[in-house]
Amino acid sequence: MTISALGDHVPRIAPTAWVHPDATIIGDVEIGEGSSIWPGAVLRGDFGAIRVGKRTSIQDNAVLHAGPVAPTIVGDDCIVAHLAFIETATVEDSCMVAVAAQMLPGSILRRGTTAAAGAVLARGLEVPSGYRAQGVPAELVRSDSPGADYIAAGAVEYAAIVGRYIAAGIGITGADFADRGAESAALLDSAARGK
Repeated sequence: MTISALGDHVPRIAPTAWVHPDATIIGDVEIGEGSSIWPGAVLRGDFGAIRVGKRTSIQDNAVLHAGPVAPTIVGDDCIVAHLAFIETATVEDSCMVAVAAQMLPGSILRRGTTAAAGAVLARGLEVPSGYRAQGVPAELVRSDSPGADYIAAGAVEYAAIVGRYIAAGIGITGADFADRGAESAALLDSAARGK
């Protein structure tokens, strides 16, 4: 597991958030209560801030990055599926970024919307509620499926799965990280200096 400070930017992981040992979290990153970061996921807050809300799952090999002009924001109760890519974009509450979907800078998913599997959301594309983005480049298609309630229920299911991993001793929670106190600070400091 790599959780690294970068300069003055130290990742902040809520006590009930969980991080898999094969995930990477660097710099200006905040992860909310009950959220989960899965194997191979990378959240790299080196150029800009990354904010992940509550009960959101960032799944296997997803990549979140931010540029210096705006943060990358993922709201509460979201699912960011395997291989998804989000850079300097906004995902509001109860949204799904499906398998291998890409959100380019300035793209926005409004509450309860979906970026379909493999979709590429061009710079500045806004997906209003009641639509989904699909295709390459993504086009807007009127759809209420999957809806905000379905997505939020999926996020809750992922939060429940985390309990199995914790029981098996896999990964850490934000509380585990905070409990390490000075040890965590020293680890972050040495990682930031490349030691």
